[in-house]
This record gives sequence, C-alpha cells and structure tokens, in this order.
Amino acid sequence: MELDGIEFEVSYRKVRYARVELKTGKLFLILPPGNDPKVLLEKHKDWIIEKKKFFDECKRNSADKQIPNRTETEFKELVLSLISRFSQELGVTVNNVSFKKFKSKWGICIPKRKNITFNHTLRYLPDRLLEYIVFHEIAHILERKHNHRFWNLIAGKFNDCQEFDKELISYQFKLQSIS
Repeated sequence: MELDGIEFEVSYRKVRYARVELKTGKLFLILPPGNDPKVLLEKHKDWIIEKKKFFDECKRNSADKQIPNRTETEFKELVLSLISRFSQELGVTVNNVSFKKFKSKWGICIPKRKNITFNHTLRYLPDRLLEYIVFHEIAHILERKHNHRFWNLIAGKFNDCQEFDKELISYQFKLQSIS
C-alpha cells in the first residue's frame, strides 16, 4: 500500500490503540483487528510526510559517515570507562553491563536493577555518539521515561539532542548499507 508515494505495511494485532511507526524510513501501521488503516493514515498524514522527509535526509547524509576501526575489546573498554565517568557525574551506580545484538535499539536500561545492555553495533559509531548513548542509558536510572525531566538531564550534557538523534539515524542507514 502507499500514501503519497510512501510505502507502508499494516499489521493487525491484539492492541488497544492503533499506532504509526516510522523506523529508518519504513512506515508501519499497527492496528487492532477490524480497524481501517485509512483513518489512521489521514489522521497522521502531515506527521508521516514530515518524518519521511527527515529519514530521507538522514539516508542521504549516511553516505558521508565514517566508521571507526575499533575492536570489540576496545569498544567494551571504552563503554566501561564512559559508564564509570558518567555514573559518577550523575551520582548513580550501574550494577551490570552487558552487550548483545539488537535489531533496532542502541541500548536498554532496567532502572530498578540498574542494569544496562548495549548493542554490539555501537562499536561502529564515533566516540561522541557512543558517549551520547551511554549517558542516555545511565540517565534512565534517574528517570525511566523519556519525559521532560529526562530530556533536561540529557540536555545538561548534550545540548543538541536532535542533532545527535539525526546523526544516529544516519549511522543506522550507513550500517545497514555495509552489513
């Protein structure tokens, strides 16, 4: 199916509310059984078109991205040193750090346990983006949700979060093109 030249997939699931997901430029509609996708598309049409433009720009920018030549050991040592530095800055303790391959996430924090798991593909990001993600996950120990308080914590260290997020999406495209 298509909306103004944007291809999309519809998935009917046992969910309470319909939602729109636009991940790395691909549009997904998640709907409760029996819902009409046209209603959701019309409601979010402007947002979808703007987001698609944003993803297209990130994809174009991905061609210029440089991939660091970092070993797995160097990567893990760097992450652990960043955790030590940032957890001290934020006054928190991280109990456990692990590394795993995720399809679409850079990292996961379980605030109650103070455990963080990082995606192995972070190894291919430049230092400044790696720092941003490590800080982001540690900040979840203080604030679980992506709310105003959380983004204020992030902005205290990285004042242009939107630029970092844009860079991360460009790197997602870059990494997809080389894998």
